[in-house]
Amino acid sequence: MTHIFESDVVAAILHHMNDDHTDDNLLIARAFATASDLAITNAVMTDLDGDGGVWQITRAGVAEELRVPWPGGPIDERPAVRREIVALYDAACEKLGIEPRPH
Repeated sequence: MTHIFESDVVAAILHHMNDDHTDDNLLIARAFATASDLAITNAVMTDLDGDGGVWQITRAGVAEELRVPWPGGPIDERPAVRREIVALYDAACEKLGIEPRPH
């Protein structure tokens, strides 16, 4: 069964990701979204649970949902969210051939 984090925990993580890591959101979206000739121009993290993160991505002015599973598998503790988002960022950098910044 998928772990559901408390709403205040989700809100705090989303606020942090969407205020402090907008470039990371876009990088993750570009790496893990279905391939398309249309460029992803915006990505906002909208939700998360124990199985993965959810982003609203925009291509050619059209919004769509992107769900990305946590690289390490399901989680059920708040500290694991940071670990998994960092792992997603690192995997996105590797997939796109970009040098990741130090953590």
